[in-house]
Amino acid sequence: MLDALTVALGTAALALAAWCAFAALRDQPTKDWHFIGMGVVTLLALAQLVVGVVELARGGKPDEGTVIFVAYLIGAFAAVPAAGLLSLSERTKWGSVTVAAGALVLAVLEVRLYDIWGTPGA
Repeated sequence: MLDALTVALGTAALALAAWCAFAALRDQPTKDWHFIGMGVVTLLALAQLVVGVVELARGGKPDEGTVIFVAYLIGAFAAVPAAGLLSLSERTKWGSVTVAAGALVLAVLEVRLYDIWGTPGA
């Protein structure tokens, strides 16, 4: 799979997590700027989903199985939007904590996706 996209998405997810955690420390809910950040991260996750499906269609084989790979791709795509929707229902600092946690989950999913796909040439 595309390693640069995985690294970019993991880094963006960690940046979003830090940003929302900082807002939570200041007792602030998620604001419009946070939702723009979530949109950027979600677009990167959508790009990764498309690239992953294209790689599978071209005959690529994940080391740990196609079903688990697709499940992780879908989970990675859904992590931040789900946290964003939950933060809308909790308009306190806990909404920011929810988004920070969702972004951290996404960063961990990126590491796992890299492991599932396997290293090229190995």
